[in-house]
Amino acid sequence: MTDCQLYLITPPAIDNLDGFAHLYADVLTAGADTPAQVACLQLRLKDVTEETILRAAEALLPLCRRFDVALLINDHPHLARKAGADGVHIGQSDTPYDEARKILGPDASIGVTCHNSTHLAMEAGEAGADYVAFGAFYPTETKDVVHRADPDILDFWSRATTVPCVAIGGITPDNAAPLIEAGADFIAVSSALWNASDGPVAAMGRFAAVLGPRP
Repeated sequence: MTDCQLYLITPPAIDNLDGFAHLYADVLTAGADTPAQVACLQLRLKDVTEETILRAAEALLPLCRRFDVALLINDHPHLARKAGADGVHIGQSDTPYDEARKILGPDASIGVTCHNSTHLAMEAGEAGADYVAFGAFYPTETKDVVHRADPDILDFWSRATTVPCVAIGGITPDNAAPLIEAGADFIAVSSALWNASDGPVAAMGRFAAVLGPRP
């Protein structure tokens, strides 16, 4: 079995929180004991109130605990602490790493977006980031792509350091293999799962196939 794991990102908007929580439970159940077992969920809601983020975290955290999935909140370390989440994911224009670490403490998981820059990744790793994220590798439905990354950056990173790396941006079961083979420790998935034409549970089966044992 490959060492690469699945890193889920929520849709940018969740209209029906109870319904989404049930769907998320189905996804976790489908992935349990398969190569697509979920390692992490990033709660990434855009243009919503802090209360909305906290309510979503409250609904999803028990499921994360039941299935041993780390819950990270995008951008808001103070909300991550308040919600009891495992950590935070920060971008280059978000809360600085040092500030996030002071808020969350030494045991929290903090990941940093590094786009297509090994320089930014080295800085984050030296500062103590628990993982770095590279991308976007493909066009994505969830945000405008400004930085495009090449799979070679994953190969370089996996050889140069032990800091885990996440591949992000437009990843589907059909295009994930080159990123896994290049050395991604995690593939970040959002639209390809939640918006799959035959549903997220069926999509989990396809991700299990690509994350499964390789020659």
